[in-house]
Amino acid sequence: MNQTVAAVFDGYPEPLREQLLALRQLIQDTAAATDGVGPLEETLKWGQVSYLTSQSGSGTTVRIGTDKATGQPAIYVNCQTDLLSRYRTLYPDAFRYDGNRGVVLGAAPDKAALRHVVALALTYHAQKKATLSAGSGDH
Repeated sequence: MNQTVAAVFDGYPEPLREQLLALRQLIQDTAAATDGVGPLEETLKWGQVSYLTSQSGSGTTVRIGTDKATGQPAIYVNCQTDLLSRYRTLYPDAFRYDGNRGVVLGAAPDKAALRHVVALALTYHAQKKATLSAGSGDH
């Protein structure tokens, strides 16, 4: 973990810091277990700890932070994607959602659902390319 990222984590009060560090580990473990993702780049975007699939280009940026309304840990993705719509369809009751950009985690989030939404984000571009090429007739 680089110093600027570590400083952001250090700025969170306990137990929020522990929840966000556990979320960080879940994101890294999900990336390692998901075909085509490769290593993640951990950096800051908009002041939030962010995970990019810089080497593979397989996914959209995943940011973690806190929901402004509740103070709960949250995962954010690019609001121009359809990911939040997909998450709501797949997991209507597993999480609270923040518009078209965030998944707000409760005290004990469904870990399997959480891993799945992270994997969908980390493979977003790869899945989009696969769908486009399958639909173009260039099989």
